[in-house]
Amino acid sequence: MRVIEIRERFGIEHLAPGERDLPEPGPGEVLVRLKAASLNYRDLLVVNGTRKIPLPLIPVSDGAGEVVAVGDNVTRFSAGDRVMPMFIQGWISGPHPDIENLPTLGGPLDGVLADFGVWHESGLVRIPAFLSDAEAACLPCAAVSAWNALFVSGSLRPGETVLLQGTGGVSLFALQFAKAAGAKVIITSSSDEKLDRARLLGADHCINYLRTPEWGTAARELTGVGVDYVVEIGGAQTLAQSLVAIRNAGQISLVGFVSGTATGLDVSQVGMKSAVIRGIRVGNRVSMEAMLRAVSQHAIKPVIDSQFEFHDAPAALRYLSEGRHFGKVCISHT
Repeated sequence: MRVIEIRERFGIEHLAPGERDLPEPGPGEVLVRLKAASLNYRDLLVVNGTRKIPLPLIPVSDGAGEVVAVGDNVTRFSAGDRVMPMFIQGWISGPHPDIENLPTLGGPLDGVLADFGVWHESGLVRIPAFLSDAEAACLPCAAVSAWNALFVSGSLRPGETVLLQGTGGVSLFALQFAKAAGAKVIITSSSDEKLDRARLLGADHCINYLRTPEWGTAARELTGVGVDYVVEIGGAQTLAQSLVAIRNAGQISLVGFVSGTATGLDVSQVGMKSAVIRGIRVGNRVSMEAMLRAVSQHAIKPVIDSQFEFHDAPAALRYLSEGRHFGKVCISHT
């Protein structure tokens, strides 16, 4: 089967096409023909070596495909079923597993830039019938993270306000989920064009953070008392403004670190506001299945910015690194 892998050196320029033997499913395992993948910022960190992971490695966490064979004792799936592998294999329900190195796809486990993959049946979830392969491939990390931030770690209610950062996959899923739940959404971006597109998806207020660097204050003024939830994507360069924006006893869900991890945060603001800062590590299968029920009920379709061919995976990663995308960047396996 075809693969694209990191062999001896990290870096997009060192991604190499190759071949591996077709895997065979063992007891309890499922062989999936992969048809599409989508990229997350984490994939860039892995490919560029920011996260040191043993090589060789097939990168990229999120994919979708079709079951072609099952091993002995498999009961959840049959040949022909359309499925997505979970990001964290083996995390079915309950709190974050109490282990140091989680079995995550795209590092340390091989990811989805391959024609086929084998996973235990417990680590797969069915694709809603109305979604394409590319749309389904957008869900395992970004959509589950957004869902977890708002409805699992959080308890978003109608009429509450969510502040979102940028227009990548997590933020746009959070926008769609929040509007489906009857909440209000404030979203930031450096691009007026992207903000206009966010309005079409239902954003109530849009802030260009280049023109309004004190966007936390602006968001607070829009609500009077502060926002109820922040889905924090930026990390080091945005967390201080998120603390300004949040209301007393509000929650900041720390999903991403696009602007880095080192911050000179004034932690007294956390205590003074009784704010909750909650780390989000995607989510478990129960959360993913709940998210998929909501996606189906509200006919929510992922926002796809662009699709690249399998052999152009390095170009897709370079495009993601430029930050010009609105929504998800996908890769077709055909």
